[in-house]
Amino acid sequence: MGNKNNLAPETISAQALRQIDSLTGGLTPAIHPSSTFVRDENYQLIDARHSYGRAENPSFEVAEKVLTELEGGTAALLFGSGMAAAMAVVQSLRPGDSIVAPKIMYWGLRKWLIEFCDHWGLRLDLYDTADPDALAKTVDKGKTKLVWIETPCNPTWDIIDIAAAAEIAHGIGACLAVDSTIPTPVLTQPIKHGADIVMHSATKYLNGHCDVVAGVLVTAREDELWQRICEVRTQSGSIIGSFDAWLLQRGMRTLFLRVRKACESALAIAEHFEGHANLSAVMYPGLPSHPGHEIAKKQMDGGFGGMLSLRIKGGEDRALTVVKRCRVFTRATSLGGVESLIEHRYSIEGKRSPIPKDLVRLSIGVESVDDLIADLEQALA
Repeated sequence: MGNKNNLAPETISAQALRQIDSLTGGLTPAIHPSSTFVRDENYQLIDARHSYGRAENPSFEVAEKVLTELEGGTAALLFGSGMAAAMAVVQSLRPGDSIVAPKIMYWGLRKWLIEFCDHWGLRLDLYDTADPDALAKTVDKGKTKLVWIETPCNPTWDIIDIAAAAEIAHGIGACLAVDSTIPTPVLTQPIKHGADIVMHSATKYLNGHCDVVAGVLVTAREDELWQRICEVRTQSGSIIGSFDAWLLQRGMRTLFLRVRKACESALAIAEHFEGHANLSAVMYPGLPSHPGHEIAKKQMDGGFGGMLSLRIKGGEDRALTVVKRCRVFTRATSLGGVESLIEHRYSIEGKRSPIPKDLVRLSIGVESVDDLIADLEQALA
């Protein structure tokens, strides 16, 4: 594990590990659309690493190698979406196994877990991240095989202590998987804090341009669980397309610039609006008033992320009015692109959502922070 190239992460990301096209010398990696690979007259593969596109493709390797290096892991797998990546971890468990996850997390995965685990013969226990002892109380020695955490938790941005979660998980023989989509390896490397598997919805910050749907898993070790995950990807065919893989590695070249700009602007917006007369709360881990601020400082290096949420005084109707009145922020679901987005989360998640109806989620892009602040001010007026 760790940086094998003795290069700064910014250099690894920007140069994509200098993976020059060996055939032509092209500075930009080639796209390999082939779905199958040729064997010679002795029926041996010309390149033993590649046989069929459902299992692997040279186009995947650039991004996988870069992400392995940035996360300090030993291997990575690209998937067709973040959901596909997360599902592969869960589908690698055995019937009768138990999963522990936070109540507040990416709603799509929470919804799928609730519906899927019962059919798959898995037990799912959700715990309250507001209670610092809840995780330890929820795990079941001998039964819990996967502890899944997301930090910061979308969309309230609660902070979970990765090192503490790892100690709890490993103490009962469970795997700790961390959804690190929001901080990205720019701010947090969960494996350094004890995580076994790191997941990203690469659709978000890793790509950064709202033109790719992708996911990735990075592992601390290539153990039995990882081998089962590899088999799930191959057997299910939940792979990314070769052009999307190319777009992903291209987007990652500006990852550090984009994330640091988003962090800087998000903090400025949070500080500006904290205590605003028309807001009941500004939810951002970079504020000293945030309950998880000290833990965030310990495990987020160089910023606190580009995501924050506002709770609007006046309830759901007023929150929807604020979203409607924005002119610089774009009304759209997703996050992590260069454009700043705004959305009313409860409207997206539906009636079973635990999210407050007055919550508005912001994804901060790379625009002028003054323009973003002015837009929110006029929308809140």
